[in-house]
Amino acid sequence: MIRSQQASCPVFKPRIRDQPWLNERLHQILSRNPAMIPTPDLSHLTTKDYDHVYEPAEDTFLFLDALEEDAESLKNMHASICLEVGSGSGCVTSFIGKILGPSKRNNWLFAVYLCTDINPHACNCTRLTGLQNTYLPIKKVDINPVNGSLATPFQSRLVHSVDVILFNPPYVPTPEEEALIAQTSKDIGGAWAGGWDGMRVTNIFLQAVEGLLSEKGRFYLVALKENNVPQILKTMKDVHNLTGKASLHRPFDTFVVVNIHEINR
Repeated sequence: MIRSQQASCPVFKPRIRDQPWLNERLHQILSRNPAMIPTPDLSHLTTKDYDHVYEPAEDTFLFLDALEEDAESLKNMHASICLEVGSGSGCVTSFIGKILGPSKRNNWLFAVYLCTDINPHACNCTRLTGLQNTYLPIKKVDINPVNGSLATPFQSRLVHSVDVILFNPPYVPTPEEEALIAQTSKDIGGAWAGGWDGMRVTNIFLQAVEGLLSEKGRFYLVALKENNVPQILKTMKDVHNLTGKASLHRPFDTFVVVNIHEINR
């Protein structure tokens, strides 16, 4: 399944709206999959918002497709805590909320949706997207964004407690100085500048994943093929005792969704 929503992105990435052949392909595939989980409504976000926050693009929609592909098994997890690191627009957490279910059932806490972003503009957009995609009160998904770096705000409180971790990191290879400035500025540059191999921020967070995941936990990571996905999987297995797979990619994509789904404790 492929998302049909068009999106723009910085000039260093191909734009869906600039590729008519791809739009036609998206339309053909969508017409054969009428039961797709709807892409979250982002109509409340403006061009001014996207001056400071990453606008959902090809990588985002591949991420949604990977989650939808695992929708049945994700539902069967009965996840109680979901954490998105670098939530940006809030699109991904709003989407997985449709899979995992409401925050409360019969007045009992059912699922907690936490998000972090170093960019305060992104935290606000995530909050607004959560509100924009809220259902009836009995099916409400409460999204809780926190302004902070990676999982730092929750690291000590959620040890081996997070059932689903989502991370679409800054993966674009850039000079190290550019990546450092981007993270320090806490603006849109921090969503894409990833250092010389695109792994500067990702490598930092990979060290924290095992300590956060619950026994049934899953970690979904978006990566460029240039980020050396086999090495990511090897590092997670050899260093952090976690195993997984490249769960979704397509011939015309440069992106891969990595699913860390087995914990060897």
